Amino acid sequence: MAFKKVEFDGHEAIEVKTQGLRMVIVTDVGPRIAWLSLPDGENLLFWDYERALSRGEWSLRGGHRVWCATSLADESEDTYAPDNGPCTVAESADSITITGALNEGNRTRRGITVTVVDAETVSVENFVTNAGPMLYGTSLWALTCTLPADGTRYFVPLGDGSDWDYTQITSFRCWAGGEGGLADDQFTTTEELFTIEPKGRVNKRMLMAQRGLQVMTDPARACTFCKQTPYDANRAFQYPLGTNMAFYVGEKNFMVEMESMAPAETIKPGDTARHVETWRLLPRVVAMDDWASLI
Repeated sequence: MAFKKVEFDGHEAIEVKTQGLRMVIVTDVGPRIAWLSLPDGENLLFWDYERALSRGEWSLRGGHRVWCATSLADESEDTYAPDNGPCTVAESADSITITGALNEGNRTRRGITVTVVDAETVSVENFVTNAGPMLYGTSLWALTCTLPADGTRYFVPLGDGSDWDYTQITSFRCWAGGEGGLADDQFTTTEELFTIEPKGRVNKRMLMAQRGLQVMTDPARACTFCKQTPYDANRAFQYPLGTNMAFYVGEKNFMVEMESMAPAETIKPGDTARHVETWRLLPRVVAMDDWASLI
C-alpha cells in the first residue's frame, strides 16, 4: 500500500495503490475520488473531462463526492454549495484525510478519509465539520458516479431476512426540472433483489434496504465493485425521504450514481458528522444470486 502525489486531469491529486486496486483523489478542489480501478485496469468512475456539467458555481466533476441533504428531504440549494477551493491533506500510515475548503455560506467543511483495510477493501469515511458558531443540521450523502460499460448491472439485496421483513422504494415522476417515470424497465424488483440495467433513460430511485449493500457487476472489465453502509432501524424516519440509498441513471448512460445516505443529525460547533462506506473491488464478476458472499 502506498500514497503518492500525482496529477490528474490538471488537478493536484493523491494516488492510493494496493495489490488489488488503484484510487486517485483530487485535492485542489472538492475533494473528489476521481479514479477507481483494478491495479492496471480502466476507471470505473465517470469523470467530466470536458467540464460540461454544472449548476451555478457548483461543478459535478464526477467521481465520488460528499453532499449534505436537508433534514427529512434530499436535494436543496444548500446541497449545491460550490466546493471549488483547495483542500488540506493529512496522511497517516494507512489512511489519508482530504478536507475541503470552508463553505462561507453555512460555515462547514466537507471531506473524505480513505483507510486501507486490505488489498481489495478500503473504508471511505464521508464527513462534514461545523466550523461556525451556530448549529447545523444535515443528512450526509455520499455519491459515487460510476461509468457503466456494456453489460454492467447494479443490484441491491432487499429486506433483512426477519419474520417482519419489508422494504421501501421511492419512484420519481419529476424532480428539480428532471423527468423520470414510475414505469421503467431499467429497474426490476424480485423477492430478494432490486436490479438496475441502465438503458440510457434519465431516471432515479431511492430505497430503504437494511443490509446497506450496493453492487456494480462489470463483465467488460471483469470486476465487481460494491459499497456497504450500516443502516440504523431505530432512526428510520431520520433518513432522507425514509431511504438510505439511491441510484441515478444519466442520459445515454453517461453515468450511473450509486448513492448512500445517513440519518439526519444536528452538528454542534466544532463537531463532525461521519458516514462510513466500505468499498470492495473484486477481480471477478459476482453473480447476482451469490450476493450473500459480499455481506
